[in-house]
Amino acid sequence: MLSAKEIRESFKSFFASKGHRIVPSAPMVVKGDPTLMFTNAGMNQFKDIILGNVPAASPRVADSQKCLRVSGKHNDLEEVGHDTYHHTMFEMLGNWSFGDYFKREAIQWAWEYLADTLHLDPGRLYATVFEGSPAEDLARDEEAAGYWAQYLPPGHILNGNRHDNFWEMGDTGPCGPCSEIHIDLRPESERAAVPGASLVNGGHPQVIEIWNLVFMQYNRRADRSLEPLPAHVIDTGMGFERLCMALQGKTSNYDTDVFQPLIQAIAQMTGVSCGADERKDVAMRVIADHIRTIAFSIADGQLPSNAGAGYVIRRILRRAVRYGYTFLDRREAFMYKLLPTLIGTMGDAYPELVAQQTLTGRVMKEEEDSFLHTLETGIRLLERETEEARAAGKRILSGVDAFTLYDTYGFPLDLTELILRENGMEVDLDGFREEMRKQKERARNAAAVEAGDWVVLKHGETQFVGYDVFECDAEILRYRQIRQKNRDFYQLVLDRTPFYAEMGGQVGDCGRLVSESGAVGIVDTRRENNLPVHLTESLPADVTAPFTAQVDVGRRIRSECNHTGTHLLHEALREVLGAHVEQKGSYVSPDILRFDFSHFRKMTNDELRQVERLVNERIRADLPIDEYRSLPIARAREMGAMALFGEKYGDEVRVVRFGSSIELCGGTHIPSTGQIGLFSILSESSTAAGIRRIEAVTAGGAEDYLYSLQDTIRELHELMNYVPNLAQTIRKAVEENAELKKQLTVYMKEKTAQLKAKLLAKAENRNGVKVIRYRGEGNTEMIRDLAFQVKGEVSGKICFVAGVEDRGKCLLMVMLSEELVASGLNAAELVKAAARHIRGGGGGQPHFATAGGKYPDGLTAAVETVLDMAGLK
Repeated sequence: MLSAKEIRESFKSFFASKGHRIVPSAPMVVKGDPTLMFTNAGMNQFKDIILGNVPAASPRVADSQKCLRVSGKHNDLEEVGHDTYHHTMFEMLGNWSFGDYFKREAIQWAWEYLADTLHLDPGRLYATVFEGSPAEDLARDEEAAGYWAQYLPPGHILNGNRHDNFWEMGDTGPCGPCSEIHIDLRPESERAAVPGASLVNGGHPQVIEIWNLVFMQYNRRADRSLEPLPAHVIDTGMGFERLCMALQGKTSNYDTDVFQPLIQAIAQMTGVSCGADERKDVAMRVIADHIRTIAFSIADGQLPSNAGAGYVIRRILRRAVRYGYTFLDRREAFMYKLLPTLIGTMGDAYPELVAQQTLTGRVMKEEEDSFLHTLETGIRLLERETEEARAAGKRILSGVDAFTLYDTYGFPLDLTELILRENGMEVDLDGFREEMRKQKERARNAAAVEAGDWVVLKHGETQFVGYDVFECDAEILRYRQIRQKNRDFYQLVLDRTPFYAEMGGQVGDCGRLVSESGAVGIVDTRRENNLPVHLTESLPADVTAPFTAQVDVGRRIRSECNHTGTHLLHEALREVLGAHVEQKGSYVSPDILRFDFSHFRKMTNDELRQVERLVNERIRADLPIDEYRSLPIARAREMGAMALFGEKYGDEVRVVRFGSSIELCGGTHIPSTGQIGLFSILSESSTAAGIRRIEAVTAGGAEDYLYSLQDTIRELHELMNYVPNLAQTIRKAVEENAELKKQLTVYMKEKTAQLKAKLLAKAENRNGVKVIRYRGEGNTEMIRDLAFQVKGEVSGKICFVAGVEDRGKCLLMVMLSEELVASGLNAAELVKAAARHIRGGGGGQPHFATAGGKYPDGLTAAVETVLDMAGLK
């Protein structure tokens, strides 16, 4: 029996023998394609070739491509683990021809590989061909059917409809008929009873598609008509896991050696026996599937986060953790421990798993730990909500409660649904969606802008001159009034502007627009639909006048110092921490710079100091800016320029260089690093698993920060009488204070014990109830602790009531035994009624309640009122 590794290599070797160039898998995480977050088919990396945008380096290629289908059109997540063949991450074996061979060779080689090389039983194979579409004047694919007739009997060549057998890249573009190859893996007895042909594309778990041969021969135009492609394309894709199932004689993908090493490792780790409990088997299958997705995504550079592709990965990881928590009793992070097993099965084919093992393991563990905490909190809250709903005779959790779990505690809706289903309940999805709609509406209203129509004075485009000057002559091209947060503003568009419009993390400029009739302030500059707009609180007296646009130079220079500081910081972080550091976001203002980057742990003080030193060294070196405008992006990459997170680049880019720091950047910068003067890190923290954030200041901001530290140290020296070793003296004072607190705690416990004994000795028995009262001064926390001690130590019916004066404040406290509560007394009602005597209010639970007030002289009357209302006076 062939192993999974041998099957993968046999495919590559077979097509290499047919003149195909074997190419590596593209990353599973897609960068640079706004239509895709993840590679969901083998053809994704050849999209530009198929569309004719770039020439093919080789007319024939083949590969094994890692793919992910979990969201959008291919949403298989909920089936994963519950059936035998759905997965999130899977491998697609494929071969392609770009204008070379076509249907004959594609079908011939597919048959040769399956029947002759792998020795699959030909009698179990079926092929579908496109049946045609009269509406589009498309005939049956007789050409493909004719080639299949050389290998299969007529009963095994089946017609397929447009949905299954006509493949399209999108609404427009290359398309064509396809042939699916299906295999019937049922036992002989079932095959004899029910023909396999009747089950093809019928959803039977043992009659499945394993290979799809796509024959791209048309181009779909925008008017939906078809025209012949000038060059035919072959695009095939075979499910690797399904092929392994067929070859290894299994009835489930999870029983193959693709997944079994992982499942056995999970079973050993958890002490669970495979096959003993279906729910636990599902959990192990879910985890075995999901760890592949998580590990490959992180290795390809996509860390879990709260948005976009990162959220998809976080959701998959949390689903796996949830199954481990609920069904396998996993209360600590465990999936990261499976990485060596995964690498043992797939590391040879995908070396990035080995290269990124350390990073992947650390990110996974941190994400697991974080969600386990969320999970425990959310499950406790959900259990409470479920119990209350059941007590009220309800089988539906309200949408409000589900949304609170989601919005406040980060508990995913799909997990809420899953837990409720297991308890015979469901969630009010309409109510949840309504709460989500309200939240989005609130967010929209907070950011809502009422805009008037543009008043066009002149036609033209804005020319930005702010890289070179701080002021220039300008005219208003158009303007309009807007209303935001109940304030009126005006947006102005100029023909020339030195004002930088907010973009790429750098805030927009402020300044003035000056004319002979006066000046108006520019309070912000923003970019709307790629249009730089200048925000003012009033219109110029004459909007048609010539103006001088003047940037607030000091503010701009402070922003430029901070922006250049981020470039130097980025380079220093990569030198100190490693090349895995990648910018994940930034914020640059006149006052501060904030830099988010990928890194798997908290930076040490020594690392922070090294980074700070490197940045300041480059500041002292006074490196001049080396700027390239309108540089072809290919040339920029040849120079080693780093493309930054969240930026979209065109064919031509701007490159900013300071020494060895080279980045693609559209922002403004200081002419040379020496003008920054000083760089100081304020803080380093975590914003998400695997994402760190540094906040820092430069120039005058760094000086002010150092001055504040000096002032603090000076004040501490004065406070400590100028001792020679300040740190040691403060440490000693802190230790002495901690020791005194311990001694005070012991003293308070002794006082509490003495007071408790005194009060118990004075306890009165009234109507079968032991009444314990206290009226006097004391520490409210001590009296509260005393009340709970009494309740725990004294059996029978107890009423504890105290009126306490504590440093000018007064507190009324009532504690009732469970027997008194069961008889109808309520501590909360008692203190509410008695609180009027101390001119205050309060409340609590039936067995314990408190009230605070401002009139200590009324405490005695309050205590008496409590006893009177309780019938114990």
